[in-house]
Amino acid sequence: MEKFELHILGCGSALPTTRHFATSQVVNVRDKLYMIDCGEGSQLQFRKSRLKFSRLNHIFISHLHGDHCFGLLGLISTLNLLGRTAELHIHSPKGLETLLAPMLSFFCRQMTYKVLFHEFETKEPGMIYEDRSLTVTTIPLRHRMPCCGFLFAEKQRPNHIIREMVDFYEVPVYELNRIKNGEDYVTPEGKIISNSLLTRPSDLPRSYAYCSDTIYMPEIAEQIKGVDLLFHEATFANADLPRAKETFHTTAAQAGEIAKAAGAKKLVIGHFSARYEDENVLLKEASDVFPETVLAKETLCLEV
Repeated sequence: MEKFELHILGCGSALPTTRHFATSQVVNVRDKLYMIDCGEGSQLQFRKSRLKFSRLNHIFISHLHGDHCFGLLGLISTLNLLGRTAELHIHSPKGLETLLAPMLSFFCRQMTYKVLFHEFETKEPGMIYEDRSLTVTTIPLRHRMPCCGFLFAEKQRPNHIIREMVDFYEVPVYELNRIKNGEDYVTPEGKIISNSLLTRPSDLPRSYAYCSDTIYMPEIAEQIKGVDLLFHEATFANADLPRAKETFHTTAAQAGEIAKAAGAKKLVIGHFSARYEDENVLLKEASDVFPETVLAKETLCLEV
């Protein structure tokens, strides 16, 4: 199967600690890199994860709290110092361009590349990126300010040609694209060769959902039904449920409930509060509800 990976760059919440960097992730789909959120230190973690800046063209910002976007200015500046020429696309809720433009004009006066901002609505799901192999759709969340998660979904690939059968029936090269897309082959004599004899199905498309920051929202399970990998914030333990509600965050057990309701294959929890020196308490609470749970940690790489 072709590459579809999640790299955790940082998994802490608002307060910095010696254990965790602020929130940031990179999704690698066939060596195209997509960053999700960009907290302080993200560019350092990017390098620690041995990722290539030249393959990063799109950044998705979930909301405009500092622990999710304070790393942007430094990253943009570094790419400029490296002589980047390719455009950089930043997708976010309304307001980010207004905030960053003055700082970019002051600190990055001679830009070698263009930074393009794309605003999205946060109240309804919407597809905000598409290419030949992937779509990215927003997942409306409820936080103290407009906020969205993101669903990265592969497109179904065409069927795979069975080379031996194509050679056996002497199928012309110009017919192969039609056959890949499900058509039968008709020989010059008029004989129909079934597509099932000439191809085998491609791998099922995979998907990754990112949900942070949000109060407990059972209704999002429907949008992410059957997701292969789910990242869901688990800022607090059950003992701190009142604080989770007050700050519009989720507990680890609630994250497990979302994964269970969605029928996710695997759950990774993160965005940990600085109050927990041992996050295994969060892992246990989530795992008790949804056993296929892992803790996020810096430089962790997961296959989707």
